[in-house]
Amino acid sequence: MDTKTILNEASARMQKAIDHLEEELINVRAGKASPTVLNGVMVDYFGSQVPVSGAASVTVPDAKTILIQPWDKKMLRVIEKAILDSNIGLTPSNNGEQIRLTIPPLTEDRRKELVKQVRGEAETARISLRNARRDAVEAFKKAQKEGMPEDESKDGETQTQKLLEKFTKLLDGVLERKEKEIMTV
Repeated sequence: MDTKTILNEASARMQKAIDHLEEELINVRAGKASPTVLNGVMVDYFGSQVPVSGAASVTVPDAKTILIQPWDKKMLRVIEKAILDSNIGLTPSNNGEQIRLTIPPLTEDRRKELVKQVRGEAETARISLRNARRDAVEAFKKAQKEGMPEDESKDGETQTQKLLEKFTKLLDGVLERKEKEIMTV
């Protein structure tokens, strides 16, 4: 393997770790209404399990409210029950036409808990970044045994470390933004 291939693979793995972190952080509720809160909620829609967005229109009219308008009125009770059973911490209110979810304001303790959760997710991503670096360094050492010049191998290891530093800064930025979003009252 050549230097460019090893570095490209390491970079791709590091980018995947950052993308995964961002995906996980979207699901952390920061006191603002977001349709992603309902991502894990499945309803029985004519015999098949579908997400709420597959059986209704989900909108966010303001920062504290999620509005669910089922396409079939018979689905109101089914969706309402699915939300209650899902344990997302929201109580639906049904007016016969649509379901309204009101996002309660976060307490200080809950905010701190969410920050801890977010930092845990970030630590998992950091471990993935370090694993990508370790694998790239091992690939350079293996390539050196197979004939790659020593200076090229060492240069590759240095570039891998620089990649890690670059992606760690990206990760820190993502984490900082999410913490700020959670702690903003």
